[in-house]
Amino acid sequence: MAAITNVEAFQVAWAGDKPGPRSSFVRITTDDGIQGYGECTPMHGGLHVLGIIANNLAPALVGKDPLDHAVVLDTLYHRFIKLGPEGSLTAAIAALDIALWDIKGKLLGQPVYKLLGGAWRTEIPFYTSLGQNAQRAVDDVVRAVEKRLKRDSPAAVKIRFDGDRTVLDHDIPGDIAKARAVRKLVGDGFMLGFDANNGYSVGGAIKVGRALEDLGYAWFEEPVQHYYVEAMGEVARRLDIVVTAGEQTYTMQGVVDLIDAGIKVIQCDPLKMGGITGLAQCIALAFAHGVEIVPHQTQPTIGHAANLHVNAIKMHATKPMEWNDPEERDTALMQTIMRTPWRMRNGRFQLPSGPGLGIEIDSDRLGKRIRPVETEGN
Repeated sequence: MAAITNVEAFQVAWAGDKPGPRSSFVRITTDDGIQGYGECTPMHGGLHVLGIIANNLAPALVGKDPLDHAVVLDTLYHRFIKLGPEGSLTAAIAALDIALWDIKGKLLGQPVYKLLGGAWRTEIPFYTSLGQNAQRAVDDVVRAVEKRLKRDSPAAVKIRFDGDRTVLDHDIPGDIAKARAVRKLVGDGFMLGFDANNGYSVGGAIKVGRALEDLGYAWFEEPVQHYYVEAMGEVARRLDIVVTAGEQTYTMQGVVDLIDAGIKVIQCDPLKMGGITGLAQCIALAFAHGVEIVPHQTQPTIGHAANLHVNAIKMHATKPMEWNDPEERDTALMQTIMRTPWRMRNGRFQLPSGPGLGIEIDSDRLGKRIRPVETEGN
């Protein structure tokens, strides 16, 4: 029986000690030297999540059998429930879950998708997610999409707005004009998504949604505030375009609420809600209700690997998976910790076939960027 001997929670500083993007990783080591890597949401540096891992969850994992990880993590989830079941605690569990799946696959010599029952597809189409369009003029949005098409050659493009979430319906005519200009750029047959980032009232969302229907957009993401679940469902029922939501949903019970409201595509994030186990459970739940899971996921290394395995095990897949949207230099930099960077071809990623997550981390390159998380008493 293998046993966990060490659990490390740390930031990865891509710009060194200068201000810049940081990722939030965990590394779990067993007594026979096998290491598994996991990742949690990097929002606000991920320190709120990493602190929970380092101070509360890591000590309780030492000595446990990594093959018992579902029982172990469910026990910890309920033991520390007061730390935030709708956010930080669930994201902490997600990072550990991904790392333990990585270890399980390495122990058994199989890729994660095999342990989950096998892959329906080994080449997985992706969309590129392009943000900050609320701040751009129409011509600037078009130029940004052109650049991304050349960089990634994706199967689809999602334009995100990332506006001020405290102000609704700020510039509906301008938003529609940007959507129209992007459609003109890519032509009628290319798949497009529109992410409102919670930017509209119900009435505003319906107006924008009807315009998107006329323009042939494939989906309309989070048109209203995520916490107005019934309102999200009302928009979905009144439009023909697929309304998607769920990246702020952290539990299966939250997914049930979205399904009951009428949402047909749920976008829960493996780095926020339970990792690979959480997403696999949600896929089963969604299948039982005729609903599709299309995970939200924006991290280009460990998180992306986990997301590939999750997307591979879905039987029904009508939408491509998400690929992150940092500047090209940031994406390339983050992949330097992988011995073999990702390769896209014809808008698709090849599913990793190696054991565990199927990627090999260069521990020396990673080590130069590690910034440990302080534990209590230090």
